[in-house]
Amino acid sequence: MQLLQLNSSVTKGQSNGGNNRALLYLNVYDLTPINKFLYWLGLGVFHSGIEVYGSEYGFGAHEYPTTGVFEVEPRSCPGFIFRRSVLLGSTDMSRSEFRLFMEELSQKYRGDTYHLVARNCNHFTDDVCMQLTGKHIPGFVLQLFTSRKHSDSSSLACS
Repeated sequence: MQLLQLNSSVTKGQSNGGNNRALLYLNVYDLTPINKFLYWLGLGVFHSGIEVYGSEYGFGAHEYPTTGVFEVEPRSCPGFIFRRSVLLGSTDMSRSEFRLFMEELSQKYRGDTYHLVARNCNHFTDDVCMQLTGKHIPGFVLQLFTSRKHSDSSSLACS
């Protein structure tokens, strides 16, 4: 796991050529092994990360006033059990444009501002999804112990 570092060598001038779109995925993880059972009851507590361009970005807590945004290999976030990926949509940002976007967003998500209920990894991934697609991540991921049986079916993807 690597914390996202600001890199001034990335510029917005680099483009994706205008006709290639990179797919955005929400990788969903079980927070605890008991989720294996809660999930089938329509309940659960989840961690999530955004996957694009072969990397996954997440948000976690630490005690310092520096970014809590980190980068890992997709579907292998340490300490969590991978459950599933949800296609969120796509972006026409190039790899370097997306990296710059994440670096700028990471300044808003410091490790010492993490809160288990009010400002967590799922709020981070929802923010990314809203900015890139205009839609929220699936409701069952965003809320602690939310019942999937009572969630709006239109919230199952944000493409």
